[in-house]
Amino acid sequence: MSEANATPKRVRTPKPPRAYINPYLGGALLGVVLFLSFYITGNGLGASAAINRVQVAILNVFAAGHVDRVGYMSEMGGGHRNALDHPSVFMLLGTFLGGALSGLLNRRLKFETRRGPRISVPARWAIAFLGGAIMAYGARLARGCTSGQALSGGAVLSVGSFAFMFSIFIAAYALAWSLRRLWT
Repeated sequence: MSEANATPKRVRTPKPPRAYINPYLGGALLGVVLFLSFYITGNGLGASAAINRVQVAILNVFAAGHVDRVGYMSEMGGGHRNALDHPSVFMLLGTFLGGALSGLLNRRLKFETRRGPRISVPARWAIAFLGGAIMAYGARLARGCTSGQALSGGAVLSVGSFAFMFSIFIAAYALAWSLRRLWT
């Protein structure tokens, strides 16, 4: 068969991502998930407790004696306790898998680095890791992450959680103002 008679190859153009869910509906669904989390597990939503338990489980593999000696860690994974045997770990795993599945089904799952025109990719990653480290330290210091403090604490009308949430917003706006030149 000659090249002139060959059927041209069809190039598939990717479908555009689906529209985001209505924010009011999303908020209502988040409230339902928070209620179900309290009802089923007895705990609210939050990720820092689960991440801490994963860290204790990893540390237990390499330094079990240290985990047994430190009271804070031994309560989670010392002796014959399994640090991963907690509802928060399953919630964290479900959050990761659910987010990946949602991204895949809505055609949004891709690896990319979002950045402004005045910042390099390595600098963007460095700033992201620095910010993540500061937030992780703050989450442990505050005894809860932003989702645990703001959502779960706010749902039970905890004054400390509201103070934490307002502090996070104030700090985020101040930092965004100081870093805006990198994004414009």
